[in-house]
Amino acid sequence: MALTTVTLRHLEERLPLTGTLTADRAAQLSTSVAGLVTALNVDVGDRVEQGQVLLELDGELNRLALDGARAAGKEAAARLADARRRFQEASTLVAKRSIAASEVRALEAEVAMAEAALGSARAEQRRQGALLARHTLKAPFAGAISAKRTEVGEWVTPGSAVLDLVSPQQVHVDLAVPQEYYPRLSKDSRLEIRPGGGGASYAARIAAIVPVNDPDARTFLIRARLTDPPGVTPGMSVRATLLLSSEEPQLAVPRDALLRYPDGRVSVWLAESNADGTLVAREQRLRVDEGLGDLVPVREGLSEGDRVVVRGNEGLRDGHELEVRQ
Repeated sequence: MALTTVTLRHLEERLPLTGTLTADRAAQLSTSVAGLVTALNVDVGDRVEQGQVLLELDGELNRLALDGARAAGKEAAARLADARRRFQEASTLVAKRSIAASEVRALEAEVAMAEAALGSARAEQRRQGALLARHTLKAPFAGAISAKRTEVGEWVTPGSAVLDLVSPQQVHVDLAVPQEYYPRLSKDSRLEIRPGGGGASYAARIAAIVPVNDPDARTFLIRARLTDPPGVTPGMSVRATLLLSSEEPQLAVPRDALLRYPDGRVSVWLAESNADGTLVAREQRLRVDEGLGDLVPVREGLSEGDRVVVRGNEGLRDGHELEVRQ
């Protein structure tokens, strides 16, 4: 039989939670233009760097259009150069009254129109170049290809995912916490994460507390980031333990000391000393709070310094002499 002494202590409640690891950066990639896939340079599981070419579309028609825009630009530049030459020649003759002033103004307007035509041709050239560049899909960030949704020879359209890209370097886990714990929670609260549901646990940092309740589940959300845990990947299940300390010290007894009855009564066996020094068992009813750890807070029924039976209390009766073993 084993006894323990009731003392005031700051209780640490261990709240079990579950969640799933999620990558901070994950994207379903699609092309900016419609086209026929001519090259697919990656497969599922491949690691890619930011800016790496992942997929190419058939851009032959756009290359021809770009060549036409370049030719039109050269033609517009030549027309502008000729218009400026004729305008300069006319400007030297107008002082000698060898050409009408109206004709000079017409040549000046022709130069302005040629400049505008050149600007339009160059804008079209840039537009065709941008369209051609959109026939190549590049990685927006470094990561790993998690899904391939197209193949060479397929026609793809904007908005339809062709590849899934995920960055496994930075992961977080979202956890649903019962709403009654919201007043006791802060970003400094301790949190332990066990990736995969087993094995070693790692410290995690609470990055965000979302103060919005789920009206159906009566929970709110916390987002936690792991501190350099090895061997974790997005999508992995997680078991978490939220450790919450009480603000004020409380009387508490080990859970094993409690006797629970079908009618809801809760009691413990007190160890009381007789006049001859022997210890006897006295049943004491309690009012307790529902703790989630090994220690249960006591609201009423015990005082600091009381000794209660924690082992061997199953068959005790009131007044039973106790034989304490160390």
